[in-house]
Amino acid sequence: MASDITIYSYKITGGIEIMKYAIINGEKEEAFKGGTGYCPYCNSELIARCGDVKINHWAHKGARNCDKWWENETEWHRQWKNKFPREWQEIVHFDETGEKHIADVKTTKNWIIEFQHSFIKNEERKARNNFYSKIVWVIDGLRRKTDRTQFIKSLQQGKSIPFGNKNIFMLNFPEESRLLKEWHNCGTPVFFDFSEINESPLWFLLPINIKDKAYIVPFSREEFIKTLNNDGFDELCYKIIPEIEQILVKNRKIISRNNSYRPRPIRSRKRL
Repeated sequence: MASDITIYSYKITGGIEIMKYAIINGEKEEAFKGGTGYCPYCNSELIARCGDVKINHWAHKGARNCDKWWENETEWHRQWKNKFPREWQEIVHFDETGEKHIADVKTTKNWIIEFQHSFIKNEERKARNNFYSKIVWVIDGLRRKTDRTQFIKSLQQGKSIPFGNKNIFMLNFPEESRLLKEWHNCGTPVFFDFSEINESPLWFLLPINIKDKAYIVPFSREEFIKTLNNDGFDELCYKIIPEIEQILVKNRKIISRNNSYRPRPIRSRKRL
């Protein structure tokens, strides 16, 4: 059984539809009082919204939503974006067909980081995975009141598997956690964030497709940010994770063989 599991909580601000940056004279600029700029996606005019209650942001004139994938941004989004270089934030990404969307963060190695607070349909998630190809999801685990409790229960009922200096938690019934059920077998790296407290870990849902099992690893925020900022995600996803998957698959085969082994009964020899 998993032990020593700590997840902190925090209060999140309400969602508001905003953009952090506008283009002014060819440069990305944050909102300032009386400012006007242009949307990096559709090139329409943006006006600055600055006040004491809501965070400073840019908004389109009128009720316009130029990118269908753009969700209402919260302070949680803003805090995460600020952990990465300014030039990586709110990048318009194109595919080979010319389709374009605004990525929350795009690294120099073309990893897209999407910070997801609201519910997302499976069809849209698959579309984003296909569009970006190299995508990392960070999920706000405190949007629903029950997610944190269900997640902790799944961890406590799981099995801890040592791997190097970390423990991998094998969860036998991921469908009992709504959050895990939604993101299990996503096929791309998924990190659950249950707190804004720096000392608390993220929980990394490994992109390993093993039927009816979910594998979770605690991952420090500092390590997560450092790995992405130092372009270390290629090694993590293309070298380390496949090695972990090979070990897990091998262990499952050994366990399966042991469970299926039945010793033959010993027959007594007849006396001559």
